Amino acid sequence: MINDQDTEDTPLTFAGNPKLKKVGQLINMTKDQIVEYSKCLHDPMYFIENYVNIVSIDHGVIPFKLYKYQRKMVRAFHNNTRVIVRAARQSGKTATSAAYLLWFVLFNSTKTLAILANKETIATEILSRVQEMYMNVPLWLQQGVIEWNKRSFELENKSRIISAATSSNAIRGFTISLLFLDEFAHVPNHTAIDFFTSVYPTLSSGKTAKLIICSTPRGMNMFYKLFQDAENARKGSGKSEFIPLTITWDKVPGRNKKWADDQKNTLGEEKFLQEQEVEFLGSAGTLISSAALRNLVFTNAQKEILDNKMKIYEEPIEGHQYIVLADSSHGKELDYSAACVFDVSLSPYKLVAVYRDNSISAQAYPNVLAGIGKYYNIAFILAENNDIGALVLQILTSDLDYPNIFYTEDVKGNQGLTFKGGMTPGLKTTKKTKRQGCNALKTLIESNQMIIQDFEVISELTTFVIRTNGTYAADDDCNDDLVMCLVLAAWLTTQQSFKDLIDQDMRKKLYDQQMADIEEQMPPMALHITANPLDNTIKMGDQIWTVVQKDEDMIDDRWSGYPDKNGYFY
Repeated sequence: MINDQDTEDTPLTFAGNPKLKKVGQLINMTKDQIVEYSKCLHDPMYFIENYVNIVSIDHGVIPFKLYKYQRKMVRAFHNNTRVIVRAARQSGKTATSAAYLLWFVLFNSTKTLAILANKETIATEILSRVQEMYMNVPLWLQQGVIEWNKRSFELENKSRIISAATSSNAIRGFTISLLFLDEFAHVPNHTAIDFFTSVYPTLSSGKTAKLIICSTPRGMNMFYKLFQDAENARKGSGKSEFIPLTITWDKVPGRNKKWADDQKNTLGEEKFLQEQEVEFLGSAGTLISSAALRNLVFTNAQKEILDNKMKIYEEPIEGHQYIVLADSSHGKELDYSAACVFDVSLSPYKLVAVYRDNSISAQAYPNVLAGIGKYYNIAFILAENNDIGALVLQILTSDLDYPNIFYTEDVKGNQGLTFKGGMTPGLKTTKKTKRQGCNALKTLIESNQMIIQDFEVISELTTFVIRTNGTYAADDDCNDDLVMCLVLAAWLTTQQSFKDLIDQDMRKKLYDQQMADIEEQMPPMALHITANPLDNTIKMGDQIWTVVQKDEDMIDDRWSGYPDKNGYFY
């Protein structure tokens, strides 16, 4: 037997720390300790409530007695491989998660656990909580320490915990058995999407690998999508691997109405709803009202093409009029080149396809736009011509000779839409045009005149906010490339030339529908009708009909067709 005391010749603790067991240290356990070890091994709840301590502001180091909702969290972590938690501030979600991570690393061999957070300092702070809990565990429950530092530690059972900021390459090269993502809603959305694209398939390849996500909401981003998918699946609609848990302020013992009122006075109503009621609201000062944002619902695309860069929600319909709105970037994996396709044949206008890529070059992007436009019935394209956008439009018009481009002309400082040749292709985004587009976009969305079903577009809308210079733009660490496509679309709707284009198309559509209805109602017989173009009349038998809309093709005296129910030809 080796006793628990260090000697000068044979130190029994790691690096002289009496709270850390050294590798190879043997401890003679009592029968009671063996029983306790077995209980801890098989029940993380028992281990946490009997051998884990936490630091209380009021009472210092105290035993961790779990609240009801914290016990529910531990059970969910232990019995499932995918858990997502939206939790109120200061509800103990991080401490509960850290305690479970401690149990997992102690009682499982050859496992790698990773703690990732929106910032590296937060990830290392969570790791330090786990380490503090570990040092308060009796030596006879500990594993010997191989490595112990600020960003990671490894134990004698060959299990370890690492920490880092959330990124697409944060855990590259590691085989992860348990991944804990803290404050995932506060990770920039493009980073969160890239992370899941690169990491999740690898994690999913293991049948027992666990993924735990905990966060306070912040807008309708990747965390929102994952949680909503999980909620929908729980209700029997859709599919998700995640078990969703919700922890609001009122689940924490000691918090009452007075506490809530004080918080509202301190935080403000909207901040309280987001951080304590855990509602998915946008950033403060969004262009679109919070109520309207909450009513936006994303759906799954019918298919994804172009290396999953383009999502198609509706295929083109013969006879429908489409427009493509495009925003261009330099293709250096910073901002995105983005395009939105709208069906404008009917009101409300509907978003039917989205393209987004931050690596495509300005020389290649016009080919993509031309392909999208041709796919959607040779749609009209309106692209921003600021900066690199001018090159994109030059290639579209001169090299590719794309036929349907929106042009603009500047009259006394006002840009207006025109179909005349020789004018400037695209629209230069100025403070004035952006303000016009933003105002129109707000009206369209809040009056339900624009249907948006893409998650990434909705996500950008929740962080499209008023900035200090008085203009709207993406919040910090967010993107607005897709929203700027919407701003272009909204600006279009303020232009009379666009309205005329849509109205003309609508008249033709209504006429075709009327003729189809008439043909269904009339008997299947050929009629020979005599037309007189001089007085706009048509004679059929003994009846004479008036032509309301004269057709330039009616230059022959023979014409076949049917009158409508009021006796008019169109």
